[in-house]
Amino acid sequence: MTRLAIFDCDGTLVDGQAAICEAMEAGFACAELAAPDRNTIRRMVGLSLPQALLRLAPDASEDRRAVAVQGYKDSFFAARSEGRLREPLFDGMAALLERLHAEGWLLAVATGKSDRGLAACLATHGIADYFISLQTADRHPSKPDPAMLEAALFEAGASPGEAVMVGDTVFDIAMARAAGVRAIGVAWGYHEPDELRDAGAEAVAETMEELEEMIRG
Repeated sequence: MTRLAIFDCDGTLVDGQAAICEAMEAGFACAELAAPDRNTIRRMVGLSLPQALLRLAPDASEDRRAVAVQGYKDSFFAARSEGRLREPLFDGMAALLERLHAEGWLLAVATGKSDRGLAACLATHGIADYFISLQTADRHPSKPDPAMLEAALFEAGASPGEAVMVGDTVFDIAMARAAGVRAIGVAWGYHEPDELRDAGAEAVAETMEELEEMIRG
């Protein structure tokens, strides 16, 4: 039987909140818009950039939001190119991925990051080879649309009943439910455990050990 575990990236695999907030603030500055507070920014993590900007700056013009999106991308790229970007893996995640991979689990990522951003992140941590499917906002509608999960299922040759989605936001949980996939939340990301449960998560892991048990079912 195929076993497929699909992970969100920011807030689930890695802690990139400082980098995301800094890039978003830079994007707003480029568009000459007042940036929201960082807690508000963090709550939009997981959405594609255009969707995040639509929620963060609903009264701005489409052109201004487009400038902010490009400013975000430019800021993130500059931070990575200059060696300033910090997206540390959460403690224990690399070992968890290694164990699942060694046991024959197929692993995938479904993220609001770009193709370039995800590839760089996974390569930096030396975990890119664990994943057989990488789905990003570059090629799919924003979460919670199920398109990313449907593509991951297709590439892995798995049915929804053979897969589990692991994420830290209600967008991840809603996407999983829309695709008919098990949904597990993690408590170390951007949305509160109760929010994840209310969105339909079957369980929320407080530790990496709990997450491993929940993935195995």
